[in-house]
Amino acid sequence: MPKRFLKNIAEYGMFLVLALVVRALPRGAAFRLGTLLGHLSRHLQPGRRRTAAENLRLAFPDMPENEVRETLRKIFVHLGTSGVEMLRLDLFKGKADLEKYFSFEGMEHLEEAFAMGKGVFLLSGHVGFWEVGTFFMPTLGFPVDFVAKKMKNPYVDRFFTRVREAAGGRCIDSKKGARRIVRSLAENRAVAVLIDQHARPKEAVVVDFFNRPAHTTPIIARIAMKNGTPIVPVFVHRTQDNHYRVTIEPMILLEKKSDEEAVTRGTSLLTGVIEAAVREDISQWFWVHRRWRAQKPPKKTAA
Repeated sequence: MPKRFLKNIAEYGMFLVLALVVRALPRGAAFRLGTLLGHLSRHLQPGRRRTAAENLRLAFPDMPENEVRETLRKIFVHLGTSGVEMLRLDLFKGKADLEKYFSFEGMEHLEEAFAMGKGVFLLSGHVGFWEVGTFFMPTLGFPVDFVAKKMKNPYVDRFFTRVREAAGGRCIDSKKGARRIVRSLAENRAVAVLIDQHARPKEAVVVDFFNRPAHTTPIIARIAMKNGTPIVPVFVHRTQDNHYRVTIEPMILLEKKSDEEAVTRGTSLLTGVIEAAVREDISQWFWVHRRWRAQKPPKKTAA
């Protein structure tokens, strides 16, 4: 058998054991396990810890080292908790859990955007528990698709596709997404796209993120400017009691232009909206990703 096949099976077996344990636990116990896994990950993944520390120093060059270390601790607790939440994503029980665990601000902005009949871009980033939108959007009655990158292990990828689509939303492969995105918008569906990670330079525009140039996908700006699609920023922050505060901001209508300067301006505007959401609680962003790849942080003591 091919080595890759055997490796996929072995990885999936270990993943499935963890998933079964997490899904069998009561919610509170699962979250405590997530906290423990986060602490372990901080110690067992020095590369990711180093990347997160470097990113924090790039974004906040004046941050004291003791604050960097404390923020790193919170970041990895957040990541461990998010991992557990993701494994339990399809266990939410419809509107009963919607009322129990969620609070919403700005629902009228989403309704106003849908009323235009041009589809809706949901602008978000890797902020808080971003994945939970796959539950609450369909449960609220909004038709929605989510653009996501496929995972290397096809068996793990199928698991996450299943839990993401359990409430009625649909997944769109990011590598083959442009046509499906346009088709979904034409059907007056919402399309959620995260644009806060590094994009390949040949497919990106460069805009400031935390006052530093970052290669960013212009896909939302390019399509929205061409078709007049409204853009609604939606962010989900986890509260201290492990509930979710969903903030839906007023819709954005970009200028109807198609030149690259206009697309870059639009992408810069959207990136600024994401940055503001990250600043609400910097421990709830995905700092372990190498967002600024052409820059090095100031040299300081190891975190």
